[in-house]
Amino acid sequence: MRAAAFTELIGPDGVSIIDQPTPEPERGEAVVDVRACAINHHDLWILDGDSAMVDGDNLPFVSGLDVAGEVRAVGGDVRGVEPGDRVLLCPNETCGSCRFCREGPENLCESFSLFHGGLAESAAVSADRLLQLPESVEFTTAAAVPTAYMTAYHMLRRAEVGPTDLVFVPGATGGVGVACVQLADVLGAETVGTSSSASKLSTVESLGLDHAIEGTDPEQIRPAVEEIGKPDAVMNHLGGEYTDLGLSVLRRGGRMAVCGRTAGGRSEFDVAGLFLGHKRIIGSTMGTQDDLRRLVDLVASGDLDPEIDETYPLEETAEAFRAMKNRDSVGKLVVTP
Repeated sequence: MRAAAFTELIGPDGVSIIDQPTPEPERGEAVVDVRACAINHHDLWILDGDSAMVDGDNLPFVSGLDVAGEVRAVGGDVRGVEPGDRVLLCPNETCGSCRFCREGPENLCESFSLFHGGLAESAAVSADRLLQLPESVEFTTAAAVPTAYMTAYHMLRRAEVGPTDLVFVPGATGGVGVACVQLADVLGAETVGTSSSASKLSTVESLGLDHAIEGTDPEQIRPAVEEIGKPDAVMNHLGGEYTDLGLSVLRRGGRMAVCGRTAGGRSEFDVAGLFLGHKRIIGSTMGTQDDLRRLVDLVASGDLDPEIDETYPLEETAEAFRAMKNRDSVGKLVVTP
C-alpha cells in the first residue's frame, strides 16, 4: 500500500510517498481502508521537528490521527465492528488500567497518547476505538471531526459554556478556532473571534461568528474585545501572549480553557488579576470517545456541519501541510487516500 510518510523532519518538503506492507489485524485490531484523514498542527509540529515524540530514529514516520473509512478485516476478540462497516476512529490511546481510565474521563489517562498512521491507504487500529458512521455522514466530513471538534467540544464543556455566554476565540479561523465558533453557536453562546485576515473572518461569520476583530496584536485586540463586552469564557488554542490577553479581558469569575501552543509554548500573565478576579485557567487535551459520539450525532442530525477548506489526494499531502504552514486555509484540510 502507499503511505505519505515523513522521511525528513524539515517541514512539508519532508513528505514522501512510499510503499509499505498492507497491515494485517492483530488481536483486538481492525484494519481500515482509509477514505479520508484530516491533518492537524500536531502532525505539522512532528513534520517540522518540533515534537519530542518523534526524531530521526523513528523515520519514516506515518502520521495522521483522524481516520474515516471502511473496515477491511478484523482480528481475534473483536466485537461490534465487521468487514464492510463505515467507521470513524477516536484517536485516543489509553492504558485502560490507571485511575482515570477506570473512573474517567479517559483523556486524563496517565499514559495518554494518540494514534498515528492515517496518512496511508490502510491503517491497523484498536477496534474498540471505532465508531459506526451513519450513511448520511460522508467520510471527508467525518474525518474533520475527531481532533479539532472533539478538542473544541471538550474545551467548551470544561469552561462550562452555555446559552447567552460571551465566548472569546482568538485565532478563530484555524481548525480548532472554527470548531469553537460553530459549537458555541450550537450551544446558544455569543462569540468574538480574531484573525489577521478580513476574508477569513468573513467566512467564519458565515459559520456563526457574531463579532469579528481583524488583527493579531493583543494591545489592539484588548480594547476591541472590551468594547463588545467582558467574555464569560476564552477558548485559547494559541498560548503564548494570548494567554495574558484572554485573562485580561475575562469577566470576574470567567474561565479560560487552553489546549495549544501555536503562538508560543510559554505565557506570562498578571497573577494578581487572576486571583483577585476569581478567574480560572483550565488545561484541556482532546476529549473523550463519548464526546466524539455526540459530535457524530450532531453531524448526522444536521446541527453541525464541519468546515472543510480543501481535500487533497494522498500524492499531494505535502501541499496540504504547505497550506497549513502558510495559514492559507479556513477550517480543516483533509487527505483522501
